[in-house]
Amino acid sequence: MTTATPAAHDPYDYPRAWEADVVLSDGGTVHLRPIVPDDADGLVAFHGKLSERTRYLRYFGAYPRIPQRDLERFSTVDHHDRVAFVALLGDDIVAVGRYERLGDAPSAEVAFVVDDAHQGRGLGSILLEHLAAAASECGLRRFVAEVLAENSPMVRVFRDAGYQVSRAIEEGVLHLEFDIDPTEESLAVARSREQAAEARSVHNLLHPRSVAVIGASTDPTKIGYAALTNLLSADFAGTVYPVNPEHRSVRGVRAYPSVVDIPDPVDLAVVAVPADQVESVLDGALAKGVKTLLIVSGGFAEAGPHGLHAELRLVGEARAHGMRVVGPNALGVLNTDPAIRLNATLAPRLPARGRTGFFCQSGALGTAILADAEARGLGLSTFVSAGNRADVSGNDLLQYWETDPNTDLVLLYLESFGNPRKFARLARRLARSKPVVAVKSGRHAVRPQLAATSAEVDESSVQALFEQAGVVRVESLAQLFDTALVLAHQPLPAGPRVGIVGNSSAIGLLAADTARAQGLRLAFDPVDVGTQTGPAEFAAAVREALNSPDTDALVVVFVPPLAIPGTTYARALREVVTALGKDKPIVSTFLAAEGVPAELAVRTEDGAPTRGSVPSYPSPERAVTALARVVRYAAWRQRPQGNLVRPAEIHTEQAQEVVREFLSTVDDRTTVLEDAEVVRLLACYGIDVVPFKVVLSADEAAAAAGELGYPVTLKAVDERLRGRPDLAGVRLDLNSEDAVRTAYEDIKVVSGDDEVYVQQMAPKGMSCVIGLQDDPSFGTLVSFGLSGVVSTLLGDRAYRAVPLTDVDAATLIREPRTAPLLTGYRGDEPADLAALQDLVQRVAALAEDNPEVRSLSLDPVLASPDGVFVANARMVLGPPPSRPDSGPRRLRPITAPD
Repeated sequence: MTTATPAAHDPYDYPRAWEADVVLSDGGTVHLRPIVPDDADGLVAFHGKLSERTRYLRYFGAYPRIPQRDLERFSTVDHHDRVAFVALLGDDIVAVGRYERLGDAPSAEVAFVVDDAHQGRGLGSILLEHLAAAASECGLRRFVAEVLAENSPMVRVFRDAGYQVSRAIEEGVLHLEFDIDPTEESLAVARSREQAAEARSVHNLLHPRSVAVIGASTDPTKIGYAALTNLLSADFAGTVYPVNPEHRSVRGVRAYPSVVDIPDPVDLAVVAVPADQVESVLDGALAKGVKTLLIVSGGFAEAGPHGLHAELRLVGEARAHGMRVVGPNALGVLNTDPAIRLNATLAPRLPARGRTGFFCQSGALGTAILADAEARGLGLSTFVSAGNRADVSGNDLLQYWETDPNTDLVLLYLESFGNPRKFARLARRLARSKPVVAVKSGRHAVRPQLAATSAEVDESSVQALFEQAGVVRVESLAQLFDTALVLAHQPLPAGPRVGIVGNSSAIGLLAADTARAQGLRLAFDPVDVGTQTGPAEFAAAVREALNSPDTDALVVVFVPPLAIPGTTYARALREVVTALGKDKPIVSTFLAAEGVPAELAVRTEDGAPTRGSVPSYPSPERAVTALARVVRYAAWRQRPQGNLVRPAEIHTEQAQEVVREFLSTVDDRTTVLEDAEVVRLLACYGIDVVPFKVVLSADEAAAAAGELGYPVTLKAVDERLRGRPDLAGVRLDLNSEDAVRTAYEDIKVVSGDDEVYVQQMAPKGMSCVIGLQDDPSFGTLVSFGLSGVVSTLLGDRAYRAVPLTDVDAATLIREPRTAPLLTGYRGDEPADLAALQDLVQRVAALAEDNPEVRSLSLDPVLASPDGVFVANARMVLGPPPSRPDSGPRRLRPITAPD
């Protein structure tokens, strides 16, 4: 489709959504925006820095300077048929990419050039992604490029982008052509590059070779004193530079008046100065080329609107100059790797080394988290407290931990979501290889300092999201650590069969009751070895339970006898577990200890508990509940992930044309579609509504029934009447003209409305409802349940976030508690579940392609052995309110709240 361009377009008026901060392959950032005429001087300066070789490869000749005529053409575009992006580092242009439409065809020629000093940072592929997205928005479908065959880096950009590129060569010039619609391969390439770039930016944060403490103080009451002291006490492997304009040294380390006076490069700057001084500090950090800024100072978003605007301005400026920001109001970051030993936090001790990564937002809570982890024997690999989370967020850490060889388990304490759609995608991918355990607090309120960068999230949506993504959700920090101890120290179970061994029948029965309540299966009756049994007999019972083929996991409950110290039993237990080396998890209630008792710990060379250690809990309920969460996670991992399957006979472009056509008439309002438009849009996705007509009289009703074919049903237009349990607004199985006329008059009296639906009778079936709702944070959710007042009152609905895999669709329709009614409950013939699943996937495809569909209700959908039949549909269209996790790579926008 070719979209007409305004005759005289303002060259300064470009779509603001096209601006973006992007992370490059080395973890640095640049700001991307459309070009404007004011960039002419910057273009000249940029061109002047290009090497002769780069200019030759881009312009096919020497081209030593830009003539005035070309300069005006390059810097003045219409942002439609001619589009150009500049990548800015500070005020300097470091790359330019542009396309120009070829005649009236939906094709454009694309080209870009990158400053020699910034080549190899991934700027070419980022420019291509953003140009392709802008071109699609403007109705273009294809890019062509002319590239010198010897320009191998540029050829590689096109070749590796994941598009199907056709090529021809003539006289040393390659002619490349490719469709710019995203493909599975191009999306996978973009996601992979995003993961590598964002992970690299976090790697830079957690692996600095040098740290400057700006605001390092000699006063023990100041946070600048604590920050410097903690870095030095941890024996940081790199170089520490205190910055203090009033002292030549702080804590015996030479100090510098400002960060720009430091003679060597600075990777990480810890900022511990008052909020009103941070902006001046930022100027020095930008001039120095610091990679990451960690702001432990408060006084920003949490202090009110002025602090919020200062925070957003600070982060925007930092990103534009290539820098990531942690905080403000952060506790800090740490890395226990012996080669790093980084404690850039306000917590006094570096935790024991482990293989668990921890992310939290609250600085105040971070100190308690670190103390609790140490008390329970949970070692950490890395820890980040992001404070106000103005830039670096939990999503960045998920990207890093996915490929971090030192992290096997991820713990999250989330108070809010910045980009929940992206969180869902990243968590689902990460949880397939590494467990993710999350506390989601702030159910009913979000801290003011997080509100500006957070999205409101409905509680049922959070639960659906976590379950779909395989995230182990817990309700409190105590439960977080209970679950983490099992995942950090024990293997995943192969199934839900649990053995219980102990020396107290009462505690054993308590553990068994909890196991049943948590959905676990008892492998055998709890084994009670008796209170007088010695360590050897106790260990033998444990050995027998672990060796049993009927046991997937083991719970050991132990009350110390009077005669023999409990530590002797603990050592016997540890020895038998270590000797057997079974791949079965063990939890215990041992001496009422919490964490990993010394006698049950398997230690690393530096003395920290590691895999094979047996965690202990104060009560059998907590031990079994923690184990049950791990069992459910292991079951999720064992289930097939499924594939994103597009059903056949889908006409996406036709559907999008219908949506655009309708929205162009309603001025960005949310509007209920007319019946004919709903039928038209659903038909684009192969979803047919049982034929119907709207009539205004008994004669019209009789005529419509004759056209549609008997039997028919008559229904009131008012949904409330149709949905009543007594079906006051519905008349079914009408087989004659007289019956139709009588039914029309009845419904007209009940509804007080002349308009009535006449519809073919669908085959008898179980009445279901399939819906779409646009969650303001997660995007579109697909819901499924059985129709009826009881299901509605009980909230018996299942939810999945778009996009859905085939496995998601299959489990969605089987999840409601009333779903057995579809599968032959009490001898009924089962419904066609394959057809129902196909309908769910078509609805999901509609939502994925058209985010303007704010809600959709197919109610009822009659599921029968002969297929599924949509009897009624209602759809609402409007501007999509949620931020999609799609399109070209970009960081979360930094914008002031409305």
